[in-house]
Amino acid sequence: MIAILDYDAGNLKSVEKALHFLGEESIVTRDRREVSKADKLILPGVGSFGAAMDQLRKYEIDQMLAEAAAEGKPILGICLGLQLFFDGSEESQGVEGLHLLKGSILKIPNAEGLKIPHIGWNSLKLAGNGRLFEGIKEEPYVYFVHSYYLKAQDESIVKAYTEYGVSIHASVERGNVFACQFHPEKSGGAGLSILSNFAKLSGGNA
Repeated sequence: MIAILDYDAGNLKSVEKALHFLGEESIVTRDRREVSKADKLILPGVGSFGAAMDQLRKYEIDQMLAEAAAEGKPILGICLGLQLFFDGSEESQGVEGLHLLKGSILKIPNAEGLKIPHIGWNSLKLAGNGRLFEGIKEEPYVYFVHSYYLKAQDESIVKAYTEYGVSIHASVERGNVFACQFHPEKSGGAGLSILSNFAKLSGGNA
């Protein structure tokens, strides 16, 4: 069972629909008992960093994620979910993130010919044999919607990069913690393969 964490940040149903298409059992919830029974957790999200952290604390989802990470359950952050896994964001100065991973969330710099937010399909450069990308061909195209990007402190956790004016750390993993800046649930066959790889992971393999 995969728990899709509900903190009023939207984009939950599309993740649930993609998992259902793959034949994976999932539930949209913020109930601690249901979350504790789940084998894996997904934190999707769209919106602002500060407001999202307020919601995570309100529903004690920050605590649930910390407990799951300590137990070795696979956890996947998607889009804003990826950003929340880190220490903080330029979008919401002074607001602390979940500190599951180390790095900075920075504003995509203005550049001629680039629109912000970055909305659309970009290819990924894969690196480091990421478990989410097992069996996926080089340079898959995936769908992004974001104005801020990750610069991880330790580049060894970065498993995919993309370019949009700057080099963006598009997917990371360390132990049982995984995250994608793009939306796998909206990224066609490549995205479904990523979600399928996540669903196949076993717990406690940190």
